[in-house]
Amino acid sequence: MTLLVAALFALPIVWMLVSSLRDPADILRSLSPLGWRAIVPDEIVLDAYVDLWETGFVRAVVNSLVVAVGTVAIGLTICSLAAFALSVIAFPGRNLVFGLVVLSFMIPFDAVAIPLFRVFRTANLHDGYLALILPGIGNGLAIFLLRQFFLGIPIELVEAARIDGASLLRIFFHVYLPLSRPALISAGIILFMFQWQAYLWPLIIISDPSMRVGPVALAQFSNQFDFNLSQLFAGAVVLSVIPALLLLRFQRQFVGSIATTGIK
Repeated sequence: MTLLVAALFALPIVWMLVSSLRDPADILRSLSPLGWRAIVPDEIVLDAYVDLWETGFVRAVVNSLVVAVGTVAIGLTICSLAAFALSVIAFPGRNLVFGLVVLSFMIPFDAVAIPLFRVFRTANLHDGYLALILPGIGNGLAIFLLRQFFLGIPIELVEAARIDGASLLRIFFHVYLPLSRPALISAGIILFMFQWQAYLWPLIIISDPSMRVGPVALAQFSNQFDFNLSQLFAGAVVLSVIPALLLLRFQRQFVGSIATTGIK
């Protein structure tokens, strides 16, 4: 039964991959009548992937990688420090601040995109990697996940470190971070996926074609007058491979961290 359910979920992915290797005219033709030929091509055509290179789609994928990796590097530092403060340091209004953090990731980004756009334009931050990276570095869900994980670390470790004269930053770097690898990986995946699939913000903040990211470049393969299904599917396959490999590599840590998030 499990294999059957897995096969049903994998079928659309297989069809997308197979369709990217077909001639565009054969994609819809293979669906009528519906049969095994829908996922078994008569011949393999690589023209769609060659066209991706010629249209500059590879550059857009590289831009997405730069933005996503930059967001993870900066965002993990900021989110982990915020989570540490919210879990270890007792300060007035801590619960209120944490409540605002929880509220922040419940608000759709679309609701704040236009005000944020005006702020960035006023600050002359557009058409660059910094404009794409900054909105993703303070992720409320990543802070929540790390904070809940930090609460599970015995407070006795902090007290022992303070007796030895360790500062809060030293406790953070030498006690909490080494014990929080699963949570850091999970938060990193959240930050990566947030930027990898971002469409609205890159669309409105970037006007330079050379700074397009993958989802925006993929959307521009079709318009009201023309579209190429093979090229669309090929681009979707390329954009799906990298996050799929990332999740497969770190799935154990990700699932384990999410499972222990609500313990405390």
